Amino acid sequence: ASDELGLHFSMHRFLESKTRTHPSPHCCRHISSTTAGLPSFEHVVCLRCCGRRDPRPRTVWLGHPEKRDQRYPRNVINNQKYNFFTFLPGVLFNQFKYFFNLYFLLLACSQFVVEMRLGALYTYWVPLGFVLAVTVIREATEEIRCYMRDKEVNSQIYSKLTARGRLGGSSVPANQRVPADMIFLRTSEKNGSCFLRTDQLDGETDWKLRLPVTCTQRLPTASVKTLLKCGCLTVCQNISEDSDPPVNESLSIENTLWASTVIASGTVVGVVLYTGRELRSVMNTSNPRSKIGLFDLEVNCLTKILFGALVVVSLVMVALQHFAGRWYLQIIRFLLLFSNIIPISLRVNLDMGKIVYSWVIRRDSKIPGTVVRSSTIPEQLGRISYLLTDKTGTLTQNEMVFKRLHLGTVAYGLDSMDEVQSHIFSIYTMLTQCSELGFSHHIDPPAVKGLNLATKVRKTMSSRVHEAVKAIALCHNVTPVYESNGVTDQAEAERHYEDSCRVYQASSPDEVALVQWTESVGLTLVGRDQSSVQLRTPGGHILNFTILQIFPFTYESKRMGIIVRDESTGEITFYMKGADVVMAGIVQYNDWLEEECGNMAREGLRVLVVAKKSLTEEQYQDFEARYVQAKLSVHDRSLKVATVIESLEMEMELLCLTGVEDQLQTDVRPTLETLRNAGIKVWMLTGDKLETATCTAKNAHLVTRTQDIHIFRLVTNRGEAHLELNAFRRKHDCALVISGDSLEMCLKYYECEFMELACQCPAVVCCRCAPTQKAQIVRLLQERTGKLTCAVGDGGNDVSMIQEADCGVGVEGKEGKQASLAADFSITQFKHLGRLLMVHGRNSYKRSAALSQFVIHRSLCISTMQAVFSSVFYFASVPLYQGFLIIGYSTIYTMFPVFSLVLDKDVKSEVAMLYPELYKDLLKGRPLSYKTFLIWVLISIYQGSIIMYGALLLFESEFVHIVAISFTSLILTELLMVALTIQTWHWLMIVAELLSLSCYIASLVFLHEFIDVYFIATLSFLWKVTVITLVSCLPLYVLKYLRRRFSPPSYSKLTS
Repeated sequence: ASDELGLHFSMHRFLESKTRTHPSPHCCRHISSTTAGLPSFEHVVCLRCCGRRDPRPRTVWLGHPEKRDQRYPRNVINNQKYNFFTFLPGVLFNQFKYFFNLYFLLLACSQFVVEMRLGALYTYWVPLGFVLAVTVIREATEEIRCYMRDKEVNSQIYSKLTARGRLGGSSVPANQRVPADMIFLRTSEKNGSCFLRTDQLDGETDWKLRLPVTCTQRLPTASVKTLLKCGCLTVCQNISEDSDPPVNESLSIENTLWASTVIASGTVVGVVLYTGRELRSVMNTSNPRSKIGLFDLEVNCLTKILFGALVVVSLVMVALQHFAGRWYLQIIRFLLLFSNIIPISLRVNLDMGKIVYSWVIRRDSKIPGTVVRSSTIPEQLGRISYLLTDKTGTLTQNEMVFKRLHLGTVAYGLDSMDEVQSHIFSIYTMLTQCSELGFSHHIDPPAVKGLNLATKVRKTMSSRVHEAVKAIALCHNVTPVYESNGVTDQAEAERHYEDSCRVYQASSPDEVALVQWTESVGLTLVGRDQSSVQLRTPGGHILNFTILQIFPFTYESKRMGIIVRDESTGEITFYMKGADVVMAGIVQYNDWLEEECGNMAREGLRVLVVAKKSLTEEQYQDFEARYVQAKLSVHDRSLKVATVIESLEMEMELLCLTGVEDQLQTDVRPTLETLRNAGIKVWMLTGDKLETATCTAKNAHLVTRTQDIHIFRLVTNRGEAHLELNAFRRKHDCALVISGDSLEMCLKYYECEFMELACQCPAVVCCRCAPTQKAQIVRLLQERTGKLTCAVGDGGNDVSMIQEADCGVGVEGKEGKQASLAADFSITQFKHLGRLLMVHGRNSYKRSAALSQFVIHRSLCISTMQAVFSSVFYFASVPLYQGFLIIGYSTIYTMFPVFSLVLDKDVKSEVAMLYPELYKDLLKGRPLSYKTFLIWVLISIYQGSIIMYGALLLFESEFVHIVAISFTSLILTELLMVALTIQTWHWLMIVAELLSLSCYIASLVFLHEFIDVYFIATLSFLWKVTVITLVSCLPLYVLKYLRRRFSPPSYSKLTS
């Protein structure tokens, strides 16, 4: 059996319903192997639930794809809304599911019935076809772009170690993303572990420690690769007597490599478990959906009102005929005759306007790199009420900088770090001199007497600084890794501790910042493995420490500790660092800790309290015995272990406070201030811990200095949630900070009450949020408030939130492009969001509002004229204008001037950024409301009536003169109304006006079928048209002047 190799996996799904960023710790996992020559394995883990399918076991046959009992999805990402077969049906369905387009489809189809036909078929089908063609081309362009972006990601090449099949072995080198969810079998690193970055999963760019399966790590690399390439199955029923006994080994989260994570160093070999849509990162996201803007829904609502008016007018016309003859057929003919009440050009104008807005956004030099991935919702940017943002990589750079060292009586900032360096140098210089003079470690010379760890006398400043720096350099989980730099190879760099080749890896960027700072002041971390730490002094001497115990940081304990033995002296020291709230009760009494922690926190620094405790050999042996016994307990193991550790955490010596700053993105503070002044409430949703999130909120001025912060304490049941909500209800103008667990409990029992209170807060910070929770919060805000939401993020864990929001914005940063690819808009820096909303969002919304209402006005004018004409001529269902006149009216004669409104703006972009209060006016939807709609309806009825009655009164003998006078007056009125509506002239607007007028005049030569060419050349025609046009437009110009004079809008006060 030693020559027949294979792997047999039996897996159950990871249940994702209640997990946040990793599987349930209670899942059953084990690995058993038989090591006869090379092993065969049986893995039992929990397979994730896809949602639609029930959990069931899975068997993975390595090298035997023909034996698999189920199909596995392709290992690709797909952000497209359609595929090749569903594109056309999907686009058409999305177009015709709305009343607006469905109405015009029915209208065009009705012209195939002879009794209902009012004119040529092309007068109805050409406009509808043009509208659909524009929509299909736009959607196809976006789908092709999305396909190309996905193809770029899916084309990355990896080393596959199995011949066939999607599930099998794979090799991943350093600095490359893991292609699929895998079990970690082996690493080339000497320390037998590797770090990986989970930026695309939880939004954090810090490194996570992962350990390979022990039995496969012991095998040579060649053996593992041979094992994975093998095409046989080991039958382990009859194992020979000389074979090794089976090895049972438990698997944990530390043995997994998730897709999209980055390998820090070395080459890893793993077994692929999940691919494609079953990837953990994919299952944390929702399917992309077609977003329909609120503005489009409002326009759709207005068209329904217009349709109601159309039906009423048609019924009135038939009623005035006393329902004579085939009155039902007359109703249909009137419906077709007045169909211009609902303008078919409205949809195509708005769609083309969206394309222009998208082009303007991409071309804006002040927000370079901005990409519009969804051109259907630019107006949404102008009406955002809630902004939900990620923290790490979005508000912050995730680059930690050491800012402050506080020793109680003295503090060192960035400008005084050279003093710390001189203290460290002087200490180790004295130690070197004492060593040369022959002083033992137990007899202190007078100059360095303060260095004795057991002394109770007041220590010198140098020794206090030294002890603080030494504690910071030892108390962490940072591992230095050496890489080849082209000059020095990895092995040589590791042997000589080459500074230029060293890279620090840790599970927290805070710890890396602390270790980098100790290096800058002279005490360098040069080596570390599972059992020892090496530090280098300013003089180049190596200090060796043995790691006896490590107590890692947890969310519950809020602290981490380490027990080390100094190899040169044999002294055992317990170092600890943690949050001030827990360390205050652990360290010896002092009168400065609380005050200084508060001062540093107000500066936006992450504060850690560092302490130590010296242990004798007897004390440590006693502790170790109790600690080992507690870890072997079957019942209440965690409680017993914590109790033993707490026995050490008493009366510890306070060494120092450290202040680290997570550097904010450029101009985050002024951008948040601008958004706040614009009436936008900002919620920060992050997977980071509570203290860090609160600190960043203060630092970014998300919470102002005058605002109180209510930290919602952890609740685990309905009663605690009720009491905490009552306590929160009594607070006013208070920012809320809540954890994901407490949020879940509140939403479970008191969803309505919690959302009501949270929406009243000026700012909300949700920490420890799962990706699904972020999307849930967005959805609840939309449902409870009815306001528009915008989600901003940069990591794969933000994709669900971005896709759920009314408007999703992705930031391209260190965490890859997953959020950017899934977003509606992509920006390169958070500060660009201010201009995107204040300038482009505002302009897009106001321009579309003006454009839509003017297109409706244009159609209502001609419909009013038709109604007057039919009324005068005994309610006959005869069209006033036919053929090319009716098509030309809404296209070449008025299309360019009306569409030029997409270039209009009320204020300059600099003014819009300087006065964000202008944005607040849009949140009420005033540019497009029932009030403004009614005003435009009245204007249309007035102008249509004046033009038609004027033409009827002033025409002479022939009907064709009525057409000439009324149609010419109508064209001139529309051109003058565009000029009346424009607030800031653009040269293209002037060109559009002159071009349209020229086209009309030139076309008169060819319109002899509808217009008397000789009549329009007479003076009588000119004065009649002039009078009618002045009567229809002049009163509106006077009203506009009086309004701007006595009740000017807010923007006009800034431009005057």
